[in-house]
Amino acid sequence: MKPKVFISRPIPPEVEHYLAEHCEIRKWEGDEPITRAQLLASLSDVEGLLTADRSINQELLDHAPKLKVVSNISVGYNNFDLEAMKARGVLGTNTSAVLNDTVADLIFALMLDVARRVSELDRYVKAGKWKRGDGQNLFGLDVHHKKLGIIGMGEIGEAVAHRGQFGFGMQVLYHNRSRKPEAEARLGAVYCTLDELLKEADFIVLITPLTPETRKLIGAREFALMKPTAVFVNASRGATVDEQALTAALQNRQIYGAGLDVFEKEPIDPDHPLLKLPNVVTLPHIGSATDQTRRQMAMRAAENLVAALEGRTPPSLVKELRPDAPDQNSNR
Repeated sequence: MKPKVFISRPIPPEVEHYLAEHCEIRKWEGDEPITRAQLLASLSDVEGLLTADRSINQELLDHAPKLKVVSNISVGYNNFDLEAMKARGVLGTNTSAVLNDTVADLIFALMLDVARRVSELDRYVKAGKWKRGDGQNLFGLDVHHKKLGIIGMGEIGEAVAHRGQFGFGMQVLYHNRSRKPEAEARLGAVYCTLDELLKEADFIVLITPLTPETRKLIGAREFALMKPTAVFVNASRGATVDEQALTAALQNRQIYGAGLDVFEKEPIDPDHPLLKLPNVVTLPHIGSATDQTRRQMAMRAAENLVAALEGRTPPSLVKELRPDAPDQNSNR
C-alpha cells in the first residue's frame, strides 16, 4: 500500500506525476490558499506533507498522528518547530542547493540597482524629469573592486562571493558561525568579526537563516558601524533586521541605500515608511522566483518526501533533524 501524502499548494504536473508513482496523494484544490483549519483537517491519516511556509508546530503534529516527514518547498525552514518535530520523530527537509545561483543573481541585481540607482532613475526618466545638464545628481556608486561583506557564508553566500570575486573583482569579507577554510582558499574570502565586516564592507549582504540568534541581528548599533556609502542587502528573512532602525538609517542617510527582498510582515503594509524612500529598492520576496528554479525546488521537495517515506535519507534533510544532531536545548 502506498503511503498517503497531502500537498498543501499547487505544484507542477510533472512533480505531481512523480509523487503519484510512489504515494497516494491528496491535494488542496481550492483557488485560495488553504486555511489553517482546512490544513489541520486534512492530516489525520497522512504520512507525508508537502508544503512551503506553513507552521509545523505541536498543534499540527497533534492533528497528524501518522506524520513521518514534512517537505518544505523552500530553503528556509523557520516554520519548523524543531524541538516538537524531533520529539515526535518527524523528519523535515528543505530545498537547499537548488536555488543558490538564482538567489545569488537576485542579490547582485539588488546591489547593482541600489548602487547605480537604476530603479530610482528609471522613475526619474519616466516622470519626464531628465533634462540636459543633469550631472552629479545622477551619480551612483561603483560596484567593481569594492569590498563585499557577506553575513552568512552558506551555499548562497558562497555563490554571491563567487560573483563578487570573479565577476566584479571585489574583495570578499565574510562572517559566519564557523570559518570556511575551503571557501577562503577558493574565493579569497577573509573571515571577520561581525563588527569588522560592518565597518569595512562597501556592500553588506545578509543571507543568514532566521534563528533565535539571528532575529534582529542588524539593528541601530550595526547600522551605526556601517560606512555612509554602504549598501545593505537583505535576502534572508525580514525578522533578521530591525526595520525601524533600517528606516532611520536610510532616512538620515546614515547608509547610502538598501535592497530588500524580505520584510518582517509580508506582504508589507502599503503605508510602511520604507516604501516612501528613494534610496531603497523593495521586492516581493522573489529570491528564487524563476519558472525553472521553482520547478526544480518542487521536484527536490518531492524527492525528499519519497526518500523519507521509503526509509532512505532524504537528499536535503535539515541538519537539526538528522539522527546524529545534538539536542536543541544544548545549543542555547
